[in-house]
Amino acid sequence: MAKKSKAKVEDIRKLSEADLEKEIDETYRRFFAINLQKETLQLTNHRQPPAMRRQIARLLTIKRQREITRAAQAGGESS
Repeated sequence: MAKKSKAKVEDIRKLSEADLEKEIDETYRRFFAINLQKETLQLTNHRQPPAMRRQIARLLTIKRQREITRAAQAGGESS
């Protein structure tokens, strides 16, 4: 199972900044739609909300890692 997650992370890391932002936005929209289905009792797969939360966390983690890397590179260049 860890292999599948690692493949997802590697695919996400290949995205450009704009594509990453777009993917985050789309994932938040899907998460909202899934929560709406859950509240109206239309959701058939009850494991979707936690999976979407984990996907959002993956995306935001990679975004933050890129920000930290950029800051470290900028800090290293000015020294």
